[in-house]
Amino acid sequence: MIDSVKVRRQCLLDFYSHYEHLCAVQGSVPLKAVKANLNQGALDLTVDRIKAADWAPLLNAVRHNKTLTSIAVRSFHQQGLGESGVERYRTYFRRRIPAIRSKDLTGQLCKAVKGCLSISDVLKNLELQGLLLRERDLILLTKVRMRCYLTGLAKTSSLESVSLAHCPIGDGGKEIICQSVKNSASIRCINFTGCSLTWRGAEHMANVLKHQAMKRHNEAWAESLRYRRPDLDCMTGLRRITFNCNMLVGDRGASAFAECLGEDLWLKALDLQQCGISNEGAKSLFDALQANTTLVVLDVRKNPLIDHVLMKSIIERVLMNGNSANSEYKWLTSPSSKDALKTRPKKRTIVLGSGRKGKATIRIGLTSKKSVSPGKKNPSVKDNYSPKPLPPGTKGFLPWRTAERAKRCSLMRNLGLSLSMVPPETVYSIPVKVTVESASTSETEETEESDDVIHHPDLTKSLDKINVTKYQPFQLELEECLLKLKEERRARVKAEERIVELEIENARLRNVNISLSEVLHAQSVTNMILEDEGVLGSIENSFQKFHAFLDLLKDAGLGQLAALAGIDQSDFGLLGHPQMNSTLTKP
Repeated sequence: MIDSVKVRRQCLLDFYSHYEHLCAVQGSVPLKAVKANLNQGALDLTVDRIKAADWAPLLNAVRHNKTLTSIAVRSFHQQGLGESGVERYRTYFRRRIPAIRSKDLTGQLCKAVKGCLSISDVLKNLELQGLLLRERDLILLTKVRMRCYLTGLAKTSSLESVSLAHCPIGDGGKEIICQSVKNSASIRCINFTGCSLTWRGAEHMANVLKHQAMKRHNEAWAESLRYRRPDLDCMTGLRRITFNCNMLVGDRGASAFAECLGEDLWLKALDLQQCGISNEGAKSLFDALQANTTLVVLDVRKNPLIDHVLMKSIIERVLMNGNSANSEYKWLTSPSSKDALKTRPKKRTIVLGSGRKGKATIRIGLTSKKSVSPGKKNPSVKDNYSPKPLPPGTKGFLPWRTAERAKRCSLMRNLGLSLSMVPPETVYSIPVKVTVESASTSETEETEESDDVIHHPDLTKSLDKINVTKYQPFQLELEECLLKLKEERRARVKAEERIVELEIENARLRNVNISLSEVLHAQSVTNMILEDEGVLGSIENSFQKFHAFLDLLKDAGLGQLAALAGIDQSDFGLLGHPQMNSTLTKP
């Protein structure tokens, strides 16, 4: 397709020029969405509206690229979900099925990403969201079985984050991914949110953690030789696992994670939101946290079967591990519907009189009320009531400038401020609302969208300055208290360690003292027995009687009996001085 080798090499280093060249060769127009984030080195596409003919140059450019640092392909198409009655009976409301939902195109996408992973040294983030990835697509993405020749996820040395959120890969696809991830030296974060996984998928992930933990223990042992201290944070392997929105994980999957978390020293974050976990699985995770001091995020929120007290205990225990608030592993937050409603812009209206005879008047004031559409009643009549203006010269007439000055003063009093605290340019630069009314009925027209005028930039800045100066001493005091708390915690840990050491030393000395006292007692008993004069005298008397008996046998001529007993003739000494020289021998 590209004739010159020089042009081909230049295109490998410039993604968009390569893509434009391929589009020109095909005769198609380059997509504007492709160029949106290329200045940051990222390709971020929502592919539901990309036609099948526009995919060929894009995939070919991705396959031969070496400069992209992030590739994100997202699809938000939901087939057969959320259809209203109008969408059922009117065909023009139905959305077309995107081209990315076809089997051939997903396979070509996986091949292109695999080719980019094989040649790129800078690609760090890969995100495939909402795609129908089948097992053969995952095999193409992870590896190619050709005599130990691996490509894709199994070979990449730069990829750090992989996300397959909302891709229904199931436990079979999860096992294929795990076989490649467990031997990867660069992948640190992996996201399986809403991937239709069960407790089997959790067990596959736990086996990957055990495999990597064994390799890391070997590396740590090798680095600890010669009194070195291994750096656990610099070792390779997974640091964050996201398993949200997989309701079939349950307690069995939580127990599988808890089994490997007890001895793991490297995993930093584990997200298990909406995983169908009950108190049983939460207790197993809490028990694992008693031995794990490196996990800083264990998110079990949005599991209604877990008791509130138990969930609070788990979160408190994890927060104790993550003392540093500047950790790179944050708690994931999901946007709520209330935030979306707050971001809607407010509208400013101009009220015009519709009668023919009424005399029009102009009133200038703050636009703090909401607009009222024609044909609808005002929910608060009191808020929108305005008295009929008096003509000049009558009793009670108040010029509009004086009225506005009084309103500004009342506004400052309500906010707890004085005019001296707010700059003059801020007070007099508050925008106003122009309203033209008559004696007849009025109608409202929406003209433009703007924020509420009370939130004026200058006034907001002045209020922020006042709040900062007011709460700055409290902030400094809070920081000092936090520093003191950290120091006290460190001192307490050191004191507890010293107490444990002293208790061990005390127990050892107690055992030594007991053994020495027993030996001394035995020696004292033997000395007492030997030093007793009565015992020694009885022993001496016994020997004398025995020798006297032998002398009587000799005098009676029965010396042969003594010879038969093995007693020598020299043993027959004097009665007062017996002497036993013979020894007993076998007959």
